[in-house]
Amino acid sequence: MGQASPETAENLTFDARGITRAPSPGALVLFSGGRVTHAAVPARDGVVDLGRDRLAEAGVVDPRVSRRHATAQWDAGAWVVRDVGSRNGTAVEGEPCGGATRAGPFAVVRVGDTVAWLVPDLGPFIDRPVKVEGPVVVGAALGAALDRVRASADGPVLHVRGPSGAGKELAARVFHEGGPRRAGPFVAINCAAIPEGVAERVLFGARKGAYSGAHADAPGHFQEADGGTLFLDEVGELDLAVQAKLLRALESREVTPLGASRPQRVDVRFCSATHRDLRERVSERRFREDLYYRVARPEVVLPALRERRDEVPSLVALALEPFGLTAHPSLIEACLARPWPGNVRELLVEVAAAARAAHGAPDKRVRAADLSPTAGMSFTAPTVAEPSDDSDASDDATAQPPRRGMPPKEEIVASLRRHGGRVATAARELGLHRNQLRRWIAAEGVDPRALALASRGSASEL
Repeated sequence: MGQASPETAENLTFDARGITRAPSPGALVLFSGGRVTHAAVPARDGVVDLGRDRLAEAGVVDPRVSRRHATAQWDAGAWVVRDVGSRNGTAVEGEPCGGATRAGPFAVVRVGDTVAWLVPDLGPFIDRPVKVEGPVVVGAALGAALDRVRASADGPVLHVRGPSGAGKELAARVFHEGGPRRAGPFVAINCAAIPEGVAERVLFGARKGAYSGAHADAPGHFQEADGGTLFLDEVGELDLAVQAKLLRALESREVTPLGASRPQRVDVRFCSATHRDLRERVSERRFREDLYYRVARPEVVLPALRERRDEVPSLVALALEPFGLTAHPSLIEACLARPWPGNVRELLVEVAAAARAAHGAPDKRVRAADLSPTAGMSFTAPTVAEPSDDSDASDDATAQPPRRGMPPKEEIVASLRRHGGRVATAARELGLHRNQLRRWIAAEGVDPRALALASRGSASEL
C-alpha cells in the first residue's frame, strides 16, 4: 500500500533538485486537531517519538496525546511501534497496538486525535508538500509523475498509464497546458464509452448523407482539437480497423470524414491513456504493433491512490466541504487504511455518501462508522466463513470476503513482506479473506516466515 520509495544507490536518495542525500525515516503528520496538516517528525537515532512534546516541536498540538505516548523505531526496512503508557492508546493500521507491533515501511499510526504516516524517507514529502488547487490535490508521488509529463510537454505525443480514477485526464491537461499549443482546444474522449461501430465517425467526422440521419456535416474529435490537443483515454479499446485509421491520421496529419472523398488537414498534439500495459494488448493481438510504436512513447505511469496516502486527508476534506461537515480522526484513519481500487474517484464518492449518512451528527463530524464497509475495498464474491486460529486476525465482523481473482503474485509477496509475514494484515490490505490468502500461499509455496525474516534482516520470531 505504500508510496514508491525514491531511487536509491548505496543508501543515498535524490531530492527534487537532484542533490544526493541520506534517507530520513520519520513520521508525516497528516491530520491533527480536527484539520489536515503536513508536519514532518524525523526519527532521532532511528526512533520517532510520538509524544506530546516532540509533536509540539513540529507544530502539532493535541491534548489527547500523552507526554510519553508512543515510539516508532526504524528497523531493517520496517517499523516497530510501541505504546509507552499512553492514556488514550495507539493504533497501527487501524488496530490497537499492544506492546510492540511490527509494520511495513509505510504504516498509518494514530495517537490521540492525531494521524501520522510512517515513511522510510521524509525527503520527498518535505520537498513536495501536498498542494490543493481547487478540486485538484497533488502530493509527492503524483507531483513527481506530473513533472515527467511536463518534461514531455514539448513533444507531439504522450502516453499515460494508470488505474481508473488515478488522474489520467489531469495528466493530459498538464501535457496540453505545458505545450506550444496551450491556447488551442483540449478535447478529451473516453474510447471505452464510444458505442460499437461509431468510433470512426466520432473521431474523424462525417459528411452530410454519409449514413442514415446524417442531415449535415459533423466534425469529429480530430477536427475539434485542431490547433490543440486530443486526449484519447482507454485508447486500447478501439477496434483494430479504427486503430489503422488512427495511425494514418497521426502520421499524415490528415483525416478523411465518413462519406468524404478528400482528406482534411489537421494539426493535433496527441495524448493517449490506458489502465493497463499496451504491450500486453499488442501480445494479445488487440492493439496494433505499428500504432504502439507511434503512441506509447514517451510513457508516464501514474501511481495509484494507495501509493499517495499523503493526499487522502485533503481529498476527504474536499469531499466533506459541500456538506458543511468535517472529518473525525477515525474517518481519516479508515480512509488511509483502505486500498481504494477506484482511486480518487471512488474516495470522493464514498466520502460524500458517508457525509449523507452522518447528516444530523451533533458535532458535524463524519466518522469511520459512517463509511460503507465496502467503500475502498476490492470487489468481493460471496464466501463461506472458515474457522481460523490466527492470533493476529481481527474479529470476523471486520474481515473482508475474498475478491474476484487474486492480485499479481509480486503484489501479494510485497504486502506480506511489508507486514512482516502477517497473513491477516496483508489480506486486509489486499482486500482478501485471510483464508483465501492462506490457500494461495499453500498453492504457490510461498513462505511468509521467510519473507518476514528477509524484511527484518534477522531470525527473530514473528
